[in-house]
Amino acid sequence: MRLIITGATGFVGSEVLRQALRMPEITSIVAVARKPVQLEGPEATSSKLKSVIVQDYDQYPDDVKKEFAGAGACIWTVAVTPSKSKSMEFAEVKRICQDFTMAGMQAMYEAGPAKPFRFMYMSGTAAPRDSNQKPGWFMPEYTQMRGQGEVKVLDFAKAHPGEIEACVAKPGLITSGGWKDSLLSTGLKVTGLAGSVKISQVAAAMLRQVVNGFEKEPLQNDDLVRLGS
Repeated sequence: MRLIITGATGFVGSEVLRQALRMPEITSIVAVARKPVQLEGPEATSSKLKSVIVQDYDQYPDDVKKEFAGAGACIWTVAVTPSKSKSMEFAEVKRICQDFTMAGMQAMYEAGPAKPFRFMYMSGTAAPRDSNQKPGWFMPEYTQMRGQGEVKVLDFAKAHPGEIEACVAKPGLITSGGWKDSLLSTGLKVTGLAGSVKISQVAAAMLRQVVNGFEKEPLQNDDLVRLGS
């Protein structure tokens, strides 16, 4: 399988890339980022890896689309986290979370991917999809916008039956597995505010799903823990 990873230099994207390089089922990787992908260790010289630089995630010239051709799946990790969104204009946050995603999906579709092309979109556990549903107390405008983004992704896939399959991963708190993260995860679990999942589990779960097919949609935090363990 030829796999596209967007946001390949980010927190989650870099872990997805590291694991993908070790998977024999994935024969080539297109790592999309706004700067060169730099790895250490044996993976750094892997012939499977193609680092593709884009000026922004809504711009895909023909030479980039050429790299997308024949891909079997994409794991999309580009977004603005809740904490970072507080220091940005909401219109820009929405552009990154929604417009970038849809521009990427369109470019990959136009490039002529394998069929079915599996698109894994990473969102968040608190994002409601129903526009009539009242959002929770935690950053309601942001979470509702993320839910609307999920709907856009799924609708694009529905518009291309047999060609595109889409699934949304909805993790809670993503941790690196350190002791501080463990304490925070325990606190969140006790209070019932949110679940947590290790970054290694998120990456493993999403990779296995795009390789083997989507078990269900969406993948909630508990699903990611189970599939990625």
